[in-house]
Amino acid sequence: MSILVYIENIEGAFKKSAFEAISYAKAIGELTQQEVQALSIGQVDESELNKVGKYGVGKVIRVNTDKLSQFQNQAYAAVIADVAKQVGATSIILSNSFSGKGLAPRVAAKLEAALIDGALELPTISGSSWEFRKSVFSSKAIATVETSAATKVITLNPNTFEAKEADTPISVEDFQPSVQDKDFSTIIKDIVRATDKVALPEASIVVSAGRGMKGPENWGMIEELAEILGAATACSKPVSDAGWRPHAEHVGQTGLAVSPNLYIAIGISGAIQHLAGVSSSKTIVVINKDPEAPFFKVADYGIVGDAFDVVPRLIEALKLKKG
Repeated sequence: MSILVYIENIEGAFKKSAFEAISYAKAIGELTQQEVQALSIGQVDESELNKVGKYGVGKVIRVNTDKLSQFQNQAYAAVIADVAKQVGATSIILSNSFSGKGLAPRVAAKLEAALIDGALELPTISGSSWEFRKSVFSSKAIATVETSAATKVITLNPNTFEAKEADTPISVEDFQPSVQDKDFSTIIKDIVRATDKVALPEASIVVSAGRGMKGPENWGMIEELAEILGAATACSKPVSDAGWRPHAEHVGQTGLAVSPNLYIAIGISGAIQHLAGVSSSKTIVVINKDPEAPFFKVADYGIVGDAFDVVPRLIEALKLKKG
């Protein structure tokens, strides 16, 4: 028995959430005394693969064929299931990213495994019983889920488990998967990615704004604040619908769900649909001139004031602090 962790890459570079998944898998391996192996699919340089060893996993299974050079949900799921069978993995761990959310159910079905999606912390293990805490109802509640299934597919919510370095010698083993033509029934012709300096799902800090900014021409201060903080920028649904900001920045129930350490909401009233996508944030700061804005009810810190007054002063204070 072993643990297999799928490490997602974007254009040959591993995501921050991949290293979180590695650390999570290693921690479960220590609890269960099982070996952890990592799986990389696609073109990834040796220097990038070596980073896996820095987080305590000594073996990487590499799958790199021309047909799998670009992400394909069905085909990647088939590869993960195939490798899991080959190495005798009883726990398969992925990040609960956009890709992971699509892959995990397919992998679980292929392996006839239990699916635990959106795990928030390490399981409590007693014999064959594993108990997880996971987010449910668009992160508005926490559920406790217990399984005694022999095989488990687990997705870990980003920014919920710290990536911990533990330098380990690494070996890379190439694997030839048995993917079939039916696994390529849906072909992705092109992927257009957001070009933000900080990827929104990976960000530890998110600066988000809404209709209170009055128009796209006022977004300069939001971008400046985000740059000072090393943050990603986001927006509410009405803003993306109006074309003020790209849809890739829309967070909420019908957009991206984020769970940063710090979420700053500027000029966003806090409709339930928006809160559903950000409620997993560890700390929420709200800036709004309406003291009755619903967002203040869930905020850890709130500033009642006009964004056009508060944000420039906040930027200036941060610049002074940074020298």
